[in-house]
Amino acid sequence: MPSSKILEQKKQVVAELAELIKNSPAGVLVNYQGITVIDDTKMRRELREAGVKYMVMKNSLTGRACDAVGYGDLKEHLVGMTAIAIAGDDPVAPAKIIKNYADKIKSYRILAGYLEGRAIDADTVIALAGTPSREVLIAKFLGSIQAPLYSLAYLLQAIVDKAGVTEETAPAEA
Repeated sequence: MPSSKILEQKKQVVAELAELIKNSPAGVLVNYQGITVIDDTKMRRELREAGVKYMVMKNSLTGRACDAVGYGDLKEHLVGMTAIAIAGDDPVAPAKIIKNYADKIKSYRILAGYLEGRAIDADTVIALAGTPSREVLIAKFLGSIQAPLYSLAYLLQAIVDKAGVTEETAPAEA
C-alpha cells in the first residue's frame, strides 16, 4: 500500500494534468513505441516551439485526469506506451506535428484525442492535421474578400480602355 505522501503526490499530478487538459482546446494521445531518441528529441522541440506540452505519464494517472475533465472515452486507448500532447493556442498544432512523425515511423501511432470539449477518434485527429494553419485560413479569407474588389477594378479599367478615354481626350474641367 503506497504511503499517504505518495498518494498526495499522485493526486497533485492528476490535478495538474486535468487542469492542463481542461484549459486546452485540443490534445492527442499517441503510442510512442518505436520512435528513436533523435526523432523524439526533434519532435519534442517542434512541439515546444508550437506551444504544445508533450508528456509521458502513467496510463492510470492520465486516465484519472481524463475522467476528471469528462474525457472518459479516452481511457480505452491508454494501453501500452502512451503519451499525450496538449495544445496551447493552436488546436491543430499537436495533430499536425505528431501526424508527420506517425507517417515516418510505422510503430508510432495516433490513438485518439480531444477537441473543444469532446473525445475524438484517430481518424478525426488525422483529418484535423490536414486543416490549414490559422494564418493560411486568414490569408484565404482575406483573398476571397479582395477578389471581388479586384474584379471590379479590372472591369472599370477595361471600360475606360475600350472607350479610349485618356488624360488627353478626357473633357477638361472648367
